[in-house]
Amino acid sequence: MKVIVIGGGIGGLTTALMLHARGIPCEVFEAAVQVRELGVGINVLPHAIRELAGLGLLPELDRVAIRTHELFYMTRAGQEIWREPRGVDAGYDVPQFSIHRGYLQKLLLEAVLERLGPQAVHMGQPCTGFSQDEGGVTAHFAPGAALAQARGDVLIAADGIHSAVRRQMFPNEPGLKWNGVMMWRGAVETDPFLDGRSMVVAGGFTYKLVLYPIAPGRTPGKVLTNWVVTHRVDPETTAPPRREDWNRRGTHDELMPHVEKFGVAVIDLPALVRATPDFYEYPMCDRDPLPWWTEGRVTLLGDAAHPMYPVGSNGASQAIIDARALADALASSEHGRAALAAYAAQRLPATAEIVRLNRQGGPEGVIDEVERRAPEGCADLDAVISFEERRAIVRGYAAAAGFTQDQVNRPSA
Repeated sequence: MKVIVIGGGIGGLTTALMLHARGIPCEVFEAAVQVRELGVGINVLPHAIRELAGLGLLPELDRVAIRTHELFYMTRAGQEIWREPRGVDAGYDVPQFSIHRGYLQKLLLEAVLERLGPQAVHMGQPCTGFSQDEGGVTAHFAPGAALAQARGDVLIAADGIHSAVRRQMFPNEPGLKWNGVMMWRGAVETDPFLDGRSMVVAGGFTYKLVLYPIAPGRTPGKVLTNWVVTHRVDPETTAPPRREDWNRRGTHDELMPHVEKFGVAVIDLPALVRATPDFYEYPMCDRDPLPWWTEGRVTLLGDAAHPMYPVGSNGASQAIIDARALADALASSEHGRAALAAYAAQRLPATAEIVRLNRQGGPEGVIDEVERRAPEGCADLDAVISFEERRAIVRGYAAAAGFTQDQVNRPSA
């Protein structure tokens, strides 16, 4: 069996490594001419790190990332609502990592090139669609690419939220769903805050701040700190940005009035944002869950299958879980089409539920609930919302997303 993987992002590259580990040949076709360390911070949760550790990548992750120690949920004014240890500090057998998205992608690419060989990765190959027959499937690439097409037994589309393969499979699908939230995201070297391995999420429905270190700094004693500031407007009265305006460079004049809405004391937020020379603006978008992912010899994976709001640190993690499930299905079946169908039957319902929960705020919904009940703050948090209620919101999401301790600390398959 030969597998064609469309997309050289986190999902596609992890899929290639998983397939290689099971002795299944594959080639990766990426639209970009070269992989650059783009993007900013992401969190990869223990259930996904467990899969990367199984591929032998834990030492490299430790070299370029931060083992997240503790998570704080706060109101916009800085009142603590919930805190919990994370990763090994919470009793998991593997860490949670905070990492620069570009560093993770580069790490995975280097592993693919080393293990599969440079001939397994084709850059500058934008996929425009596919065709299939009883004998196999053909990926078609844009005019001007080095290869006009590639032939294999199955095709895995890991080509992101704007997937050309998904668009061919669902030509009448509505556009992206925008919830009215604009995100400004940046990263800059700073002094560590709290213990240097902590993550803070502050603010609820209208304004939110996410703050965490993602890598050791190039300057001794510093850390590369990722920050996200969001502001929600009415999506019914405000048009979403055009696709060509995504990743628009932000301006301090535009952002600082939003920054001033926060009273979080763990760091000087205005100084942090002003010290960041380049940061970017993104709309918070997802898509409705699909009725199916697999069409014959073709299936979807990662953001091509289930783009979700960046809530609960789950986007990249779910793509990695997809890769493991898909590789297992292909390794255990003599028929590629049956394996793809089995993979989709397992993963589609699980990810559709996470998309739904993220639209409701995910575990961060506990902040929304506190700010709804006490918009001006409160002296006695337990009188507003009990510890048991707060725990139910946070723990309920973890169980649905598959990363409670019982779900992660299991015997290796």
